[in-house]
Amino acid sequence: MRTAAAVAAWALAASSASAGPVNGTVRTLARAGVAPAAIVVYAEPVDAPASRAARRVVLTQKNKTFQPRVLAVPAGSSVDFPNNDGIFHNVFSLSGPQPFDLGLYRAGETKQRTFATPGIYRVFCNIHPQMTAMIVVTPSAFTTVAGADGRFTLDLPPGRYKITALSERAAAVSVDATSSAGASTAPELTLDESAWGFVQHKNKFGKEYPAAAYQR
Repeated sequence: MRTAAAVAAWALAASSASAGPVNGTVRTLARAGVAPAAIVVYAEPVDAPASRAARRVVLTQKNKTFQPRVLAVPAGSSVDFPNNDGIFHNVFSLSGPQPFDLGLYRAGETKQRTFATPGIYRVFCNIHPQMTAMIVVTPSAFTTVAGADGRFTLDLPPGRYKITALSERAAAVSVDATSSAGASTAPELTLDESAWGFVQHKNKFGKEYPAAAYQR
């Protein structure tokens, strides 16, 4: 069992050491003709508590879409939700440990939400059913969204880590990796999206959207 002194010593050494790039690849098993979903990757130190360096990021509403579609932020981060359309929106999420409803607000206004607890938040608009996004709140500051080819890089202080990958269509998978001086390579991860099928989400009341909502 690690002592408190040993954990503190590791954390001090890690914080003073230069971070090195850990490169990796996530392979996605997708259904034929269906492009893989965006992939979130994060790393948690094995021998010490994870750092949660909070961020402030933006999830824009523009052209009846959320931009970007996928966000990955450490726990404690704040997300701004500006309405850059010329119409009203109502951003909400019924998932995650902290469901929320930002209410109806007009063009040019911004609402903000702080996400204190790690989890996956499926985000929608109560007026426009085509609007969908995913916010992944991670337990670690070492967080990124992989490229379209599944490749990612995390800058990690020397040490042992558990690296986790997930998408909105696949359950999370993890591998163990070690960061050392210079560049390191993590074992390949594989996400299985082959069983995914599209299901239309409900509105914030848990009801089907009215037919007129699809023409707005």
